[in-house]
Amino acid sequence: MQRKNFIHRKLILATLSALIGVFVMIYSPGLEAQSAEAPIGIVIHGGAGTILKKNMSPEKENAYRDKLSEALMVGYEILKNGGSSLDAVEKTIRVMEDSPLFNAGKGAVFTNAGTNELDASIMDGKTLNAGAVAGVKHVKNPISLARLVMEKSKHVMLVGDGAEEFGKQNGTKLVDPKYFFTKRRWQQLQKLKAREQENSNSELEPPVQLDHDGDDHKFGTVGVAALDKNGNLAAGTSTGGMTNKRWGRVGDSPVIGAGTYANNKTCAVSATGHGEYFIRGAIAHDISAMMAYGGASLQEAAHHVIMEKLTEMGGTGGVIAIDKAGNIAMPFNTSGMYRGFIDKNGKPVIKIYQE
Repeated sequence: MQRKNFIHRKLILATLSALIGVFVMIYSPGLEAQSAEAPIGIVIHGGAGTILKKNMSPEKENAYRDKLSEALMVGYEILKNGGSSLDAVEKTIRVMEDSPLFNAGKGAVFTNAGTNELDASIMDGKTLNAGAVAGVKHVKNPISLARLVMEKSKHVMLVGDGAEEFGKQNGTKLVDPKYFFTKRRWQQLQKLKAREQENSNSELEPPVQLDHDGDDHKFGTVGVAALDKNGNLAAGTSTGGMTNKRWGRVGDSPVIGAGTYANNKTCAVSATGHGEYFIRGAIAHDISAMMAYGGASLQEAAHHVIMEKLTEMGGTGGVIAIDKAGNIAMPFNTSGMYRGFIDKNGKPVIKIYQE
């Protein structure tokens, strides 16, 4: 009898202890403050290529740093306030699309025909849904149209006039092509066409190869990868493509798995570089695949895919990426890449050159 009472008392005490523990966890401000918050993170790029400090004026460098910081803070504020990674990606990219500094939106390069053809894509790591547009000429913010394709259509990629008609039916405001004109980009096209004409006069020399940014040899694509408080990853990329491009050429930026990829189980990736190589190598998806199937960390996977696989293929460029724990990677095999992230103190960190 005494033994039964003893066991009964122990059960009562254990129950009370558990209830008190739950009460303390719920109502104790001190312990609540010590609980780990869900990680958030955002990382961006504004293009990779031959970016050398000796060729950069202090004014130009500061302009890039200021705009990248501005874009980062737009996305970070969304994430900090509980917003979605998709919103952070879209709104951050729109800041860079609206700036003439980058080869996307307002700063897009010119085709051989003297027009601007814009590409963009976005992907939701939670659902694996994605949207993309290519070859649009009147869309101020292609990243927003790409998101509309993802959310308002049954398709992944729409191109040209069809993409713009879909945009009009869904409230996208179109702009006059003159909006995209910048003197710097126009001069880059003229220089390339002059060099191409000189080479074409000789039967022994083919026309020069096209690059993304004229004499700067810079791939000015912009991109963002983000992680929100709900653990959802997203990535997006936007570009004006190659200076002097022909025949409706489309690079990797709107191609899911090449220039953009996101999966909550692994990572979110946005790429910048010589698009043909990123398409052939399925570069963005390959980083995720190494993590999913090989157990590689984000740093290991991103470094291997860019510094070994892409480099061995003969391609140039880089990626920014973030994983489900908030770790980031920013490898590139060029002399520079405009890039940035938010540190643990909520401050933007901007980098441009090799470090």
